[in-house]
Amino acid sequence: MASLFEQYEQVTSQSSGYSVGTRPGYTELSGFIDARLEEESPIFRKMRITFKPVAPITHLVVSNSIIVLAMSNKTLLRIYSKNQDQSPDEVDLNRSLGERPHTVRVYQVFVDPNGKHVIVSLVHMDGETSCENYYLSQNARKAQSIQRMKGHVISAVGWNFDNPPDKNSTDFILAGTTKGIIFEMELLPSDERAFFQSSPDQYCKQVFDLALDDGMGPVTGLAFHRYGTQGSENKCFIIVTTARRLYQFVGTYPPSCDPPVLQRIFHAFEDVSDRCVEVPSCLLYSCLQFYYPRPKEVPKTFGLMLEPGVLVGDVIVSGRDAKPDVVVLNQKLIEFNKSMKPSSDASSRPLSMALTEFHALVLHVDRLKAYSLLTGEVVFEDAFPEMYGRMIGLAKDPISASIWAFSELAVYRYKIEREDRNVWEVYLEQRNYDAAKFYCKGDPQKLDRVFRKHAEDLFDKKDYVGSAEMYAETCTSFEEVALRFLQKADESEDDDKEAALRCFLLKKLEKLKPSEKTQTTMIVMWLIELFLNRLGMLRTAGRQHQDSYRRLALEFHMLLSDRKVEQCVVHNKSAIYKLITSHGEEDILINFANMMKDFERVIQYHIQNKNYKSALEVLTKQNNQELVYQFSPVLMQCIPKETVAMWITQGKRLNPSRLIPALVQYDKTNDKTHGYEAIRYLEFCVDTLKTEDRAIHNYLLTLYARLDTKQLMFYLHRQGQDQSAVLYDLKYALRICSELNLTQACVHIYTTMELYEEAVDLALKVDINLAKLNADMPEDNEELRKKLWLKIAEHVVKEKKDIVQAMEFLQECDLIKIEDILPFFDEFVTIDHFKEAICNSLEEYNQHIEELKREMGEATESAKEIRAEINVFRNKYSVVKANQKCSICDFTVMNQAFYMFPCTHMFHADCLINEVQLHMIPTKRNRIEEIHRQLMSIGNRDDSVSLSSMSGALTQSTRDKLMNELDDLVASECIYCGEIAIQSVDEPFICPEEFEKVVDDWR
Repeated sequence: MASLFEQYEQVTSQSSGYSVGTRPGYTELSGFIDARLEEESPIFRKMRITFKPVAPITHLVVSNSIIVLAMSNKTLLRIYSKNQDQSPDEVDLNRSLGERPHTVRVYQVFVDPNGKHVIVSLVHMDGETSCENYYLSQNARKAQSIQRMKGHVISAVGWNFDNPPDKNSTDFILAGTTKGIIFEMELLPSDERAFFQSSPDQYCKQVFDLALDDGMGPVTGLAFHRYGTQGSENKCFIIVTTARRLYQFVGTYPPSCDPPVLQRIFHAFEDVSDRCVEVPSCLLYSCLQFYYPRPKEVPKTFGLMLEPGVLVGDVIVSGRDAKPDVVVLNQKLIEFNKSMKPSSDASSRPLSMALTEFHALVLHVDRLKAYSLLTGEVVFEDAFPEMYGRMIGLAKDPISASIWAFSELAVYRYKIEREDRNVWEVYLEQRNYDAAKFYCKGDPQKLDRVFRKHAEDLFDKKDYVGSAEMYAETCTSFEEVALRFLQKADESEDDDKEAALRCFLLKKLEKLKPSEKTQTTMIVMWLIELFLNRLGMLRTAGRQHQDSYRRLALEFHMLLSDRKVEQCVVHNKSAIYKLITSHGEEDILINFANMMKDFERVIQYHIQNKNYKSALEVLTKQNNQELVYQFSPVLMQCIPKETVAMWITQGKRLNPSRLIPALVQYDKTNDKTHGYEAIRYLEFCVDTLKTEDRAIHNYLLTLYARLDTKQLMFYLHRQGQDQSAVLYDLKYALRICSELNLTQACVHIYTTMELYEEAVDLALKVDINLAKLNADMPEDNEELRKKLWLKIAEHVVKEKKDIVQAMEFLQECDLIKIEDILPFFDEFVTIDHFKEAICNSLEEYNQHIEELKREMGEATESAKEIRAEINVFRNKYSVVKANQKCSICDFTVMNQAFYMFPCTHMFHADCLINEVQLHMIPTKRNRIEEIHRQLMSIGNRDDSVSLSSMSGALTQSTRDKLMNELDDLVASECIYCGEIAIQSVDEPFICPEEFEKVVDDWR
């Protein structure tokens, strides 16, 4: 059970946290509710460790969660705070001192970052005379004397942070003495079991002497760190402190060299006074501490406790602020309470310190004070009870960052809880807004205050756009901010205020949710009005060609094309059109229409302004074919060549028949250019697209007839003269060609319509050869051909009176004779003109008669030969032996009716019928079945009717007819030697149904 005094101590410790510098909560309207229901716990919370030392504690150091205690009885305790089950290691220094235990005391204790190596310096009771320096390795039970350091008192040690934990030695380290001398050494534990033990110091060499600098006294702090490379060498800085000064040395050393390794860094500076910072101090000691962001990394900040205060600064080794010869920068002195006089008041004199990220913890005899590194204020104060003796020191673990305070009889541990909780507010008061935002840690209430303060600050500095960006991040009333910027915009015509309002609205728009459609619509319409208003002002001022106008127009375009406002713009398209139109911004109207893909409006605008090529360009890029059909008539009338080129580019995506209203512009203008361009597109349709639309072909034929008769005839011949195959309307084509007196084309069309007489009649008017050509067209109708040729002959005889040419017709056409054309001649024509023709005609008749006689003789001889063959065939026979078998069933053929073929194949009648039926068409198969039924019926009647009767004779006659028909159907050819065998050559020998069975049998 805790004592009453311990309970009081606990209460006072908890109530003293952040007693200074705690800031009250703000009462501004931020849109947030302060959820803090009770006072926050202090940042530094003290806990006393349950530990009762056997003797007063004189020193405490800690690293890697290993605590090393030194007590007044010169006993060392190594405590493993992580592993509480492990008993502390106890080392009695009296064993190493021999007969001198009561004349010496512990001066300082040092432990390396890994917690494995400990150095203890001892002095005589007078506090000045050196006694011994001991080294204690991990798990060692006895301290070993550092022989090469005899006569020196080690007052500070710079450990090697690069030394790995599994290495037995300390690697090279620095040791500072009370005489101001700095040594470099390496310690390695020797075997405790050996009778003669060697000294642990592998080497120990002096590398620098501060006494050369006006005898500045003992070294109170020492540290070095490697922080990169320069070429092939390691870069390193060394910091040394005394009671009043801080020295820094920066240089390089090779990765592998003979010791001492760091001596060249010290010797690189001839005048060490240039390497120091001096602060007046009456204390004979100082305390150097570092803050490490992560274990064993280069420290971020340093702190040096002196009489007037704590000198703090940044350790900068890289980045744009880094310097080649110094690493300690941005030093400032955090002064202690000026009303105190440390030199005269022992209770207020600082004893030790520890450094955290944002605080310097300073230990006094009876209390601990935490100073903010940002403000220099005391933000935490904690008193210690007197019952455990006076406070002695403060230690911080460089690895775990734990903080330990100790008195003569007690050990305390300070737990740090959210040290940066109030840092954001400090930075806010300092107007370091970026840092304030960072340390808000995403807390919306804190961020709102930072953004609000930043916005107000920027507004006061007349950075209105920046202020608007910040206001947009706050929960400040939308109306309040908008009104504030509107008032400023009304006071001046400067664009900054209006730009700030636009910026604020844009930022607010970004933060709206998709479901907040009303708010989105309101802001979007307001922004459009603002943009249009400003653009109009710039245009009125004649600044439409300046960069400011172009930038603003681009911003407006980006607003309208933003995905978040796209739906809003689409739903309010009509209102936006009206708004833009009211401002007279035609360019913006066109851009907006393009953005909305309202191509009809864009094309109409270009056409109204007679900018036909721009209209055609828009029409080409869009994908709505209806617009092509809609605007093509106008474009064809104004720019026919470009319009047709666009149609051809569109290819099959267009329906040519729907472009006919545009194509017929030639009929209105009678401009041949339009006609030829229309022909070019129609030819593309016919030749490339292979269109068969009759309207397209009719109009192409019409244009050919009007503009290019040569191409007309080429087109007609290419279409052919098959009435059912031509793609144009024959009657329409005939009418057009007749109206234009295109006789040759009309003749071709008449011929295609098979109106040969009309074609010949028309052809005779222009060209007899054309008439001849058409007269031979009806090849299958000799009577008509003869009639047509007689028309031509009559025309030649009666119209041209050309007897010689009429006689030539007898050679050109074999259908007409001299006697056919004689009636066309006048009676007065003498026979001399026909003498040769008549003789030729009689000679042809004579030859024809002789040919008929010869053919009759041949026919008579063929008839005689056929009668002889029939007689021979009637008497032909074959001998069938009794053992011959049916070629299908392989049974004796004589046991039933059978068929025998000249090829010697024999078949039973039933076998042959069944086999032949498999290869017959259904009608023949059905007929065989019908014959079978009739034969069966006749057989049944034969049994009941007398053979001598008349009905029996009729039955026998019917039976013979049926048998003959059956023979014709079945036995017309051998099934193995006739056409059936040839047609079945591609059929498999084994049917698919039996294939698997046959395969199994073979297996």
